[in-house]
Amino acid sequence: MGGVSLLRDALELLPKENFIFYGDNKNAPYGDRTPEEILDLTSGAADFLLHQGVKALVLACNTATSAAINILRQKLAVPVVSIEPAIKPACEQPGEGKVFMLATVATTKQPRYQALRNRMPDPERVIDVGISGIVARVEKGIFGVGEFDDILDSYLSEYHGMTADSVVLGCTHYVFPAEAIEDYFKRHFKGECRLFDGNRATVRQLARVLWRNDLASDEGWGKAEFLTSGNREELLPVFERLLAAPIYGCKK
Repeated sequence: MGGVSLLRDALELLPKENFIFYGDNKNAPYGDRTPEEILDLTSGAADFLLHQGVKALVLACNTATSAAINILRQKLAVPVVSIEPAIKPACEQPGEGKVFMLATVATTKQPRYQALRNRMPDPERVIDVGISGIVARVEKGIFGVGEFDDILDSYLSEYHGMTADSVVLGCTHYVFPAEAIEDYFKRHFKGECRLFDGNRATVRQLARVLWRNDLASDEGWGKAEFLTSGNREELLPVFERLLAAPIYGCKK
């Protein structure tokens, strides 16, 4: 369901495009799986969407992108757009504090992310925090302030009191509890604690790709169809709740 946060921005910025959202809820979360499992599952999801007749594909998941983007671009006949953690704009912010990159364990370990991190002016400024547990709560429609303090304590308590210039939401799920995450950082850290995510940058890249390939629509209605590998009747209300959830301000 994390990709719903990107879908919200896509519906706003590309109002004439129609979208099929596919959630592999049966096999989620991906963040604690092996790279081989993630690649296999992502490839299966891509094949499923191609059979739906999509003209372009967006991997609205940092974990799936890290594990599968290169192979998918080689084998698929449609453009494939990826998302990556927004550490570049986060690292461009002034300050002498740290940049905390919150993501799934799998994303923080992937060579693609590590290469991105090492391209930053000061890679040592970035603290990678691979977290388990947030995704499962968001999948249940939980994203309120205070609902994640126990999980965040487990992974961040050793850093309490440090200066956090920026906080990167390196998983699309983490955009939903953005207010809860910011509240937590403001209580336990010094500094601005500015939040960043990569959603809108990804949608802008999608727009450029559609235009370059002469695929942009000028007649659509911005519809979004929800498909899932799980129980659609049970999950549709969660999808609709997340799609309508207030968007908490992040730097993008």
